[in-house]
Amino acid sequence: MTASRLARLIVPAALLGFTVLTLLPFAWMLCAAFKQPGDIAAAQFLPTGPGFLGVAWHRLTTENFFRLFSRFPMGAALLHSLFLASVTSVLATFCCAAGGYALAKFRFRGREFVTTAILGTVVLPGALLLGPGFETTFHLGLLDTYAAIILPGVAPAFGLYLFRQAMLNSVPTELIESARLDGCGEIRIFTTVVLPLVRPMVGTFLALAFIGTWNNFIGPQIMLQTPDRYPLSVAIYNLRGLYGGEYGLIMAGTLVAIAPVMSLFLFLQRDFISGLTSGAVKG
Repeated sequence: MTASRLARLIVPAALLGFTVLTLLPFAWMLCAAFKQPGDIAAAQFLPTGPGFLGVAWHRLTTENFFRLFSRFPMGAALLHSLFLASVTSVLATFCCAAGGYALAKFRFRGREFVTTAILGTVVLPGALLLGPGFETTFHLGLLDTYAAIILPGVAPAFGLYLFRQAMLNSVPTELIESARLDGCGEIRIFTTVVLPLVRPMVGTFLALAFIGTWNNFIGPQIMLQTPDRYPLSVAIYNLRGLYGGEYGLIMAGTLVAIAPVMSLFLFLQRDFISGLTSGAVKG
């Protein structure tokens, strides 16, 4: 067997193995969401029994989902997460695109210093900014409001630098100068000329910002002090008991939590992949 033929066999087999390893936790979560409490530890995945394929299908139930939305404020928490993630991702995408465009195509004093400072803040861990962020939010009178969650995520340094690179690689300066000669204002140039050229990066960062806000767990616990305003990530955490937890109920909540994110990723996956590579070329 030649080396090339052996490689053609090994690479798909390795990818298949990694795919199975990746999907195993999701399979366990899906099965646990439909299990009764007594079957969580009794069977690894589906409960065994005399049914088809050796599965006790009659023991599967949707009671966990019914209890999730009837006994706990999961519907409100889901709406809160959708609101926070949607508003933050849209604002962050627009502001980062505008900032990246300015850093890439405008000439002004101190531009290199600003770019270096932005790149330097990327390495700062988010947990390091929780204390100053809380104090600033408190003095601004925004504590226990959604603005305390949205405003810190409007212009992340990572997004500014990503869009700067995308603008350098995908937006010709000659095209912008031609639009200016034709009488276009800067806002019109940005919205009708620049943004369509960096559409893959827009889709990529929109998905990243949405997922980041959706999964934000520490921020809402610190900035929000009213349980009725908690997003889904905190609400699911509160499902645990003092001395134990109903894993079927928690897995049902987790399944509800990942469904919107997975749908968004599947919808934007083409832009996501091309957007990640659009800023990877040296500019």
